[in-house]
This record gives sequence, structure tokens and C-alpha cells, in this order.
Amino acid sequence: MTYSSDKPFFSNASLAHLPAAQRVLFEQWGCGPSARPPYASVHHAIEAQAKLAPHATAAVCAGQRISYEQLNRQANRLAVYLLAKGVKRGDTVGLFVERSIPMLVGLLAVLKIGAAYVPQDARIVPTLQLGMVLASLSSPVILTLSNLLEHIPADAASRCLCLDTFIAQAPWVAEDNDRVFAEVKPDDLCFVLFTSGTTGRPNGVCVSHRNVCNILLTQPGQMGMAPDRTVGQILNIGFDMAAWEILGCLAHGATLLIRGKDIAQTAAQCNVLIATPSILATLDPRQCPDLKFIAVAGEACSQALADRWAEHCTFYNGCGPTETTIVNTLHLHVPGTPLTIGRPTPNNTVYVLDYQGRACVLGEMGEMWAGGAGVTAGYLNNRALTLDRYRPDPFRGGDALMFRTRDLGRWVSDGQLEHLGRVDDQVKVRGFRVELDAVSAALEAGANCMRAVTLKLDNRTLVAFVSPASADIEACRLACQQRLAYYCVPQFIYAVEDFPLTARGKIDKAFLLQVAQDSQVAAQAVATEEPGHD
Repeated sequence: MTYSSDKPFFSNASLAHLPAAQRVLFEQWGCGPSARPPYASVHHAIEAQAKLAPHATAAVCAGQRISYEQLNRQANRLAVYLLAKGVKRGDTVGLFVERSIPMLVGLLAVLKIGAAYVPQDARIVPTLQLGMVLASLSSPVILTLSNLLEHIPADAASRCLCLDTFIAQAPWVAEDNDRVFAEVKPDDLCFVLFTSGTTGRPNGVCVSHRNVCNILLTQPGQMGMAPDRTVGQILNIGFDMAAWEILGCLAHGATLLIRGKDIAQTAAQCNVLIATPSILATLDPRQCPDLKFIAVAGEACSQALADRWAEHCTFYNGCGPTETTIVNTLHLHVPGTPLTIGRPTPNNTVYVLDYQGRACVLGEMGEMWAGGAGVTAGYLNNRALTLDRYRPDPFRGGDALMFRTRDLGRWVSDGQLEHLGRVDDQVKVRGFRVELDAVSAALEAGANCMRAVTLKLDNRTLVAFVSPASADIEACRLACQQRLAYYCVPQFIYAVEDFPLTARGKIDKAFLLQVAQDSQVAAQAVATEEPGHD
């Protein structure tokens, strides 16, 4: 079927066209199990771990460690300071840092006073973008590190507190300084994550404590995190999955291993790893003997990559945009079985709808809309965009909202969701509509191919990159020809050892497209220099 990206209209007859049996399955498959998180605010779970095992190691970074007791006491110290500086419940506080122990103290202190932290990796985010983020925040204080001050916009420097300097003033807090700084409600914001906007301005997604606790404090989102286990902190703090690593680990009393430059070195010591497929593809299971749980999300995972790691440990494949709180579906993968994105996580729903907003016949492709406890509160200071992407949930009614994910999918016969790319990834080539992810999946069936990426070079041409470099290009091309129409077969296929990654650990498609364009320019230049050309 072809699929329109026009705004859908939801009617009261959203299910009336389905046979009775399919209506039952629509509800059964589309609704995750009910579960009650043990805490309504995520920092309360962390505080409980500090009381339960005060001397347990909360985090390790560059040879330094901090116990749960000292993490909690340092955060209490900082909370007092922030309140004195005028930061209040409901404020949005810039956390412009890099991976570090002071980063943990900063975010925990912000949560304790009922404010929301706004994370940005100040080393790599352009100053102009930091300025746009700063302009939307309400806190009079910006939290950063002394080595990053030069990256902060000059007009905001006077508002900065360097976390490392603050901690160094009292590196050991001997006295118990517990107190209640604010009465935090489940719908208070926990953090605000800025995603790239289509207009060039980043959009801040407002994530509540209810949203966070729903995924991190229930199964399978807990992801095996527990005392005496280690969890890797390998992701950019500005990426939503970093909250899964950090808050999930600390809420369950595990030890957070904060990486330096070498991801593989940290992964080799971990029991639990949260990653994008692109990052995971750079690692070797044989070098990670202690790894027990892996979850991937953020981009499509290949069957080969999932099989490889699922043979080594418990492997989950997830899906969900930032606006639905990290992931809203998870699939426990068994090697050799079809890879899906699974079912809705607890207290969440997923609906596969057509362009009119009606439920698709089971097995038919449509756009996935997400509902339930994971749906976030909208975009910071952007009511128009919130109203465009978040809509009343006609299936649950009341005040329930659902979010337009722009992911395409369908239900398969056992009640699992199959991800079929994104509305944004549909392109026209030679007048035909092509799903780029479907082309990549076909290429991945070729010999030795672990992953593939397909891009539109121009209105008549597709180009693909396969990995690793030993992938058989002709076998990949043949696999694509056998599975898809002729116009879906890439004209050019390049084999590379590793894909370039963005700061958030996803495949850098813009860079690959530039490589392809440069290759074509070079090839044309060579052709014009050959004999017979003027």
C-alpha cells in the first residue's frame, strides 16, 4: 500500500470497520500489561538505595568512585545551594556537562528540589544551539564543568556553577544532611530533552517523573539492573537513552561505569548495556564475557546483529521516539526467529492506524501512534507543535493523549509489531514509492552483511552502504533483486568496515550521502578524462 503523511482525522468510528474478532485482538495486542512502579519520583528510588546500601559504589569514572551515600549527600549539599540561588520547583535547569561523576551530583540535586534537568554535552553541541536551549530555560543557574566554561555562550557565563569546583570545596560530606527539599508530584518534569527540529531550532521534549518511572521501574525496562551489577554509561547525556543508563542504574542500586574514549573497554566490564545498534555493531561479544543484558533502540537493528548478540546474552530490541519516553515497545529476541520491536511496554499502548486515523486491519501497514503512561507532556514553550503531534486518544477516551511517532509498522500473526521504517524515509524513485529501510533489510540478507543503509541519491538513483568491508556486494545486490521490485535495487553499493556515527551514536546518514555524492562526482570526472571525451 502507499501511505500518506497527511494529518489524520480521528472519528468515533475508529474500530467500527473491523470484524469483532479483530477488535478484540486490536485491544489485546495494542495494550501493554498493567504494572505499578514502586516509586512515583525517580530520585526517591535513588535515595532509597542510598539508605539501603550507603557504602555501595554508585559510579566509577576515570579511576574515581563515589558511594551512594556520598552521591546523595553531595546532591543534598548542591540542592541547598540551588535553592539559595533562586532555583525553584518547576524550573528547567541547564546541565551542560560531559560524562562524569559531577554530572550525576548535578542531575540528582536538580530532581531533589522539584526542578527538571536539561542535559547537553557542552563539548560537542554548537554554541549557537546551546544559546537557543538556554533561551528557553527558566533557572537562574546553569550547571557545568570548569573545563567546559569556554563552550558556554559568553552572555550566560555569570550564571554558571562548575560542579567539579563545588564538589572539590567539600569532597567528603561527613554529616547526614537528608531533608525534603520539595514535594515532587508524578506529573512534575524530570528532564527536558532537546531533539533536532525541522525548522533548525531544537525542540524540548518535556518528560515527567511518571513517564520515567513507568519505563525504568517496571519489567522489562529494569533490564536486569540490580545491586552488585554494573551498567555502562556510554551514551551522550543529551540522548534520551542515557537516562535509561543513568537513572535506571542508580534507581536499582547497581554501579554505573562511566566511559572515557574507549567504549569497548567499558563494555567489556559491564553486566548491562544500553546502546544503539550502530554502537553495538562496533563491539565483539567475545570481548564482553560478563554481559548479561543488552537493549538496543534509537534506530533499526539488523537481524544479523540481533542474532549475534542474542546468542551471547539476553537481548531486547526496542522502539519509540523521545516523546514516548525512551522506548514504548520491547522485544526479547531469540536467535533465528524473526526480529520485531515486540509489544507495548507496561501501561503503554500502540495503535497501527491508516491515514484517516482508523485502525488498520491486522497485518496491514500503517502509522504507529503511541498512548499510555509513556506519552510525554509535549514540547517546551511550543504549544502549536504539541497540538500538532499529540492528539486525544479516541480508543481510551477521557483526557488520554497519544503521540504520532511517524514510524510505520504492522501487527504480525503472534501479536508482535514489525517495524517498517518511517514516514520520513519513504522516497519517490523513478515515480515509485520506496521504503528505504525495506531496501536495507533486503541487502542485509547478502553474504557477510551485518548492516546496510540505503539513501536516495537523486530522483532516479538509490545508493547503499553495507558493513563490514568483507560483505559480498554482489550477493547483497542479488538478495535485493530477489526480494524487491527492480526500482528498489540500489544502483551503487559500497562496502565499509564501520559506519560513521553521530554524537548520539546513530548512523551519520548525512555524511554517507556526502561520500556517495563525492564518489559520483569523482567517477564522472574520471569518465570525462578518458579517451573519446572532449
